[in-house]
Amino acid sequence: MSLARVPCTIITGFLGAGKTTLIRHLLQNPKGRRLAVIVNEFGDVGMDAEILRGCGVEACEGAGIIELANGCLCCTVADDFVPALDALLALNPPPEHILIETSGLALPKPLVQAFHWPAIRSRVTVDGVIAVVDGAALAEGRVASDHAALEAQRAADPALDHDNPVEEVFEDQLACADLVVLTKADLLDSAAMARAQAAIRRARPREIGVLTSADGRVDAGILLGLGIGTEGDIENRATHHDNELDHDHDEFDTAMLDLPEAADAAALAARLAAACATPGVLRAKGFCAVTDKPMRLLLQGVGTRVSHHFDRAWNANEPRAGRLVVIGMKGFDLAAFESKLAA
Repeated sequence: MSLARVPCTIITGFLGAGKTTLIRHLLQNPKGRRLAVIVNEFGDVGMDAEILRGCGVEACEGAGIIELANGCLCCTVADDFVPALDALLALNPPPEHILIETSGLALPKPLVQAFHWPAIRSRVTVDGVIAVVDGAALAEGRVASDHAALEAQRAADPALDHDNPVEEVFEDQLACADLVVLTKADLLDSAAMARAQAAIRRARPREIGVLTSADGRVDAGILLGLGIGTEGDIENRATHHDNELDHDHDEFDTAMLDLPEAADAAALAARLAAACATPGVLRAKGFCAVTDKPMRLLLQGVGTRVSHHFDRAWNANEPRAGRLVVIGMKGFDLAAFESKLAA
């Protein structure tokens, strides 16, 4: 039966770690595999699927990418995950391997456990769980872009809960992982790389292989085809939330902003970097039009690190309308973010 089941790779990781970039690289370099993708966004403001569809190869188009934006899969397995798998497995020809990108806020364990459900256990298996971690952030002693402001606020107010939900999410993702991809290696010197590696060793509950990567470049032959069947071992992977029947994401807020056409790509990226420095902002990602440019500008920001490039041409009948998703800690100052972005 295991030979007949379609392998699925669950790709988890914190906001801005580089999950979408990694998946885009896999789609462009599948090593002969017919891939499909389930993209799970946080909240109702999907963006990652749109980014993937601009990768420029056939695998990025059509019904092979399914976007779920009604809540994280760890909370909505029955309503969203099973129908998404049904749709992909009904394709002709069906995918040979399915990539599942979780929300950056998701706990992977409930999703892995869902592979025991009667409706899907005979058809799919977890080939492996890949945890994508932000090497640059880890080297600086944090897993989010602005922990300093968050921790200062908590330290100043004894009424606040001093448990860190961001750290718990990070540790739970590592607890379920079969392999870790440490991204942004090109930004790290040897000392910074050593600090990032040490942070992973401290957080992981057991020995896990660690790969380093820049711009999502990891060979598909390394990440896919692990054949682990993680669902069979999931009860041995203890997490912070094992004793909870459910969980929520009240610690985080998301917002969708319209991006008007920009006159200059570099200037827009600089304004976005300033806006992302707003206390409590974790992540921003989106795209927009640039005056006199036929290509769409893709923007991704974590802290004050903002990358931008032209990812694809605007389609003939497509409005040149830009969008930006902003994700941050509960109650972050969205008005301040918008003011800096418009400055």
